[in-house]
Amino acid sequence: MPRLNPFAWGRTKLTKLWEGAIDGHVVSLGWSHAHGLIAAASADGPIALFDAKTGQVRFNLLGHGFGTSCVAISQDDGVLASAGQDGKVRLWDPTSGKQINELAGGAAWVERIAWSGEGILASAAGKKLRLWNRDGTLLREYADHPSTVADIQWKPGENILASTGYGKLFLWSPDQQEPVRDFNWQGSMLALAWSPNGAYIAAGAQDCTVHFWLLATGEDLQMSGYPRKVRELAWDPTSRFLATGGADISCVWDCSGDGPAGREPIQMEAHKDSITCLTYQHQGDLLASGGEDGQVILWKPSMQRGAISIAKHGAPISQLAWSADDQRLVVGTAGGQVLLYAV
Repeated sequence: MPRLNPFAWGRTKLTKLWEGAIDGHVVSLGWSHAHGLIAAASADGPIALFDAKTGQVRFNLLGHGFGTSCVAISQDDGVLASAGQDGKVRLWDPTSGKQINELAGGAAWVERIAWSGEGILASAAGKKLRLWNRDGTLLREYADHPSTVADIQWKPGENILASTGYGKLFLWSPDQQEPVRDFNWQGSMLALAWSPNGAYIAAGAQDCTVHFWLLATGEDLQMSGYPRKVRELAWDPTSRFLATGGADISCVWDCSGDGPAGREPIQMEAHKDSITCLTYQHQGDLLASGGEDGQVILWKPSMQRGAISIAKHGAPISQLAWSADDQRLVVGTAGGQVLLYAV
């Protein structure tokens, strides 16, 4: 197991509360605030449920044969959903560690799952997009996408689901079979991020760009010049700032007023290798980034200042997730470390 080498400076500190480990690359993290748990999924398949206060493992779940791709936790009742390379979506009871249900994703590999605020679970497997009730019954299956679904994201505060892959971005409602809206763009989109106010949706792309739509008008913009494909996107709580990866420097775009067109981004520079994770606090203005260099860095882009706290690790950072109260940050690494920091 790589050795932790913590280091922090500045007014805001990352104070390690506990450290645990799983076997394999940490491919996904999730908070179950209703039950005081943190779920950490291994790319090898198993899922560990850690006590968020103590770091002790409460349950080890079998997860998925051939590997787990992601976990998602319903924030009202804390039901854990997982997806994997066995073509299944599984629902788990976090209080007992027992499987509640097993759902067919519709293809060999379920790549994405996401809970809506109203407890609808969306799953994406190959070209299949399906919606499930919380008890595991199939609510809706849409017509096949024109390409493999790369990402899905629910619109904040509304039962509208965005899905994307190559050439198309769709918006769906659970109440109808046809898309509510669709947007064309001839490129391969990899990751989606709604602004918290639902006014914008951004897509990181295979061709080293970020595509950006203003929902009110359908106007689209593009930010280009990234050295690598862009999978890392994060909005601040005010919907003003959009942080993007695709490099060892995070570019933070000011989307206020007329939007980012013609503006230079704020450039957050401290990582020594590619950025792998970006996440803003739910209510605060701190941005956390993780990188291939094993560093977790806190920033305050609204102040246009440099790094305000750094924690160093012996393996690349694979996952980051804030607690609901923004006071704790859970970190997962490619070496299997799971660490909880107080901020």
